[in-house]
Amino acid sequence: MRLNRGLWLGVISVLSGMLSLPASQSVAAEKFPVKPVQVIIPFQPGDTDNLLRPFIERMGEFLGQPLSLVYKPGAAGAVGAGFVATSKPDGYVLVGTSHSSVAVVPLTNKQVAYSLDSFEPVACLVESGSLIVVLASSPWLTFKDLIDASKKAPGKITYTSSGTFGTNHLIPEGLSKEAGVKWNHIPSQGSGPAITATLGGHVNMASTAVAPAAPHIKAGTLRPLAAYGNTRLQAFPDVPTLQELGYTIASPSYYGILAPKGTPKPVVDAIYAAAQKAVETYNAQIKTRLEPFGVDIKLMNPEEYKTWLKGQSALFSGILKSMGN
Repeated sequence: MRLNRGLWLGVISVLSGMLSLPASQSVAAEKFPVKPVQVIIPFQPGDTDNLLRPFIERMGEFLGQPLSLVYKPGAAGAVGAGFVATSKPDGYVLVGTSHSSVAVVPLTNKQVAYSLDSFEPVACLVESGSLIVVLASSPWLTFKDLIDASKKAPGKITYTSSGTFGTNHLIPEGLSKEAGVKWNHIPSQGSGPAITATLGGHVNMASTAVAPAAPHIKAGTLRPLAAYGNTRLQAFPDVPTLQELGYTIASPSYYGILAPKGTPKPVVDAIYAAAQKAVETYNAQIKTRLEPFGVDIKLMNPEEYKTWLKGQSALFSGILKSMGN
C-alpha cells in the first residue's frame, strides 16, 4: 500500500517534533543513573564531608550507581558551588554543602556568577549548629567574659571562620554590632583549618560549625561559649544560645545536596528517593556515625528544603543590610 504525499509529510513532522524535544525531557526519559554521581564538597576536608559521607556511601545502593565526594574548596564555598551551578543539569554533578555557600555567599560576593536560584534543592540530610569556641586555657569562661574583654580591647580580639562572608563570619559580625564590640576576623579555608588555627593559638576564638569542634570540646581542649541555633545543641546542652543570652541573632545549620538548575524533576526525585531509603534502612548506623560530631539526621524533601533555603537567604540579606552591605 502506497502512502500519499500528505500522510508522508505528517509522519515526517511528527518525527521532527520528537527529535526536537527539549534536552531536559530527553534526559528525563533516559534511565537515570547510567554512570557514577559526583558530589562536590566546596570546603576542605574535616566538616561537610564528615557529615554527608554516611548518607552518600549508602545512597548508591538504592540509586543503582555509586556516589563519590570530590573536593573543590575556596572562597567560602563559592568555587565548588559555582562549579556545580554551571555543570550540565543531568544529575551527575551535585553539591554537598551547608546553606552558606548557596544561599549566603551569593549575597555577599558580587563576583559570584550564581545565586540560590541556580540550584535545584534535592535533599536536606543533616541538622547541625554553630558556636563560638575558645581554647580551654582561655581566661574567658563565659560569653559575658568574652564581651567584657572585647569592650576593654576594641579590635584586638581575633576570631576565625570557614571563610569570608560565610554564615560563621556574618553571625559574629552582626553579633558584635549588637553587643557594641569590635572583633578582627581572620578567615580560614574551611572549618577544619579554622579549628586548627584556634588550637594553635593563632586566633583568640573560632566561629565554627559544631562538627569539627565537637571532638576537641569533648577532649577538653576547646571551650564552647555560645550556640547560634534557636535551641540548645543536643550534643552540648549546657551551652546557652545567643537568644538566651539576650541577643536577637539565631541561625541553625542544615546540610544537604543540590543539583544544577534545570535538572529534570524525575532525576531530582530519584536522588531524593535514594536518600530517603538510605535514611530509612540505615537510620541507626548513620546516627552512630554522626554522633561524634554532635549532629543528627534532618531529612527534608526538595520542596521543604527549597522553602527553608529561601528563608535563610532572606535572613542573611537582612543581616547584611544592617551591616551596611
